Amino acid sequence: MKDLGEARQILDMKITRDINAGKLWLSQSDYIEKVLCRFKMDIAKPVGVPLGSQFKLSNKDSLKDDSEKERMRITPYASAIGSLMYAMVCTRPDIADAVGVVNRFMGNPGVMHWEAVKWILSDLDKRRSTTGYVFTYGGTAVSWISKLQKIVTLSTTEAEYVAVTEATKELVWLQNFLNELGRPQEDVTLYSDSQSAIHLAKNPAFHSRIKHIEVKYHFIRQLLEKKVLQLKKVPGERNPADMLTKTVAY
Repeated sequence: MKDLGEARQILDMKITRDINAGKLWLSQSDYIEKVLCRFKMDIAKPVGVPLGSQFKLSNKDSLKDDSEKERMRITPYASAIGSLMYAMVCTRPDIADAVGVVNRFMGNPGVMHWEAVKWILSDLDKRRSTTGYVFTYGGTAVSWISKLQKIVTLSTTEAEYVAVTEATKELVWLQNFLNELGRPQEDVTLYSDSQSAIHLAKNPAFHSRIKHIEVKYHFIRQLLEKKVLQLKKVPGERNPADMLTKTVAY
């Protein structure tokens, strides 16, 4: 029996451990990337929910004519569902209901059923998180954004930390702009609903969990040290930037 060291991967899942905190994370990012490439969904636009409300699937959507039957004959419907099920069982329980819906039509799937499967595949693409922020002046929103992050983060905390830094860059630009207008803003507060991200930004100590992040994303630490801004916690339900990163139903 040979000690091969700390486990890093098992069954297409990456293993990340924080021994001091007693935590362990499993990630299927590489597996999901392979699945998306296999079904030619790697360049599809990510969606916000496992299955869109426009999909009212039933047996009426099953094969109807010869042309549709020929199209579905070469469509890897069963293979795609099998891949989705593995992700669902291991790390993505949030897609369980959606996968269950499309699985009901395995015996005779139609084109609309396949479109639903592709939608679920698009929802798997969580490799890049979304940065969302909004700045207000005099109680009015003057700058906001919602965009995919340029890097793949390995945890929610890391994604929030990157988002806070991106917001800080915009804040500096706005400060300079207002200075030129003769409206200097010295007491500026940036709010985040992630206590973990705030802790990382305020603590200059070495953190093994984020040592791989590019140096530019530590820009916020410099500004905090120079007291250019304050960074405070805001409850998620009171954070207006939440609507820029989550799909909200009305």
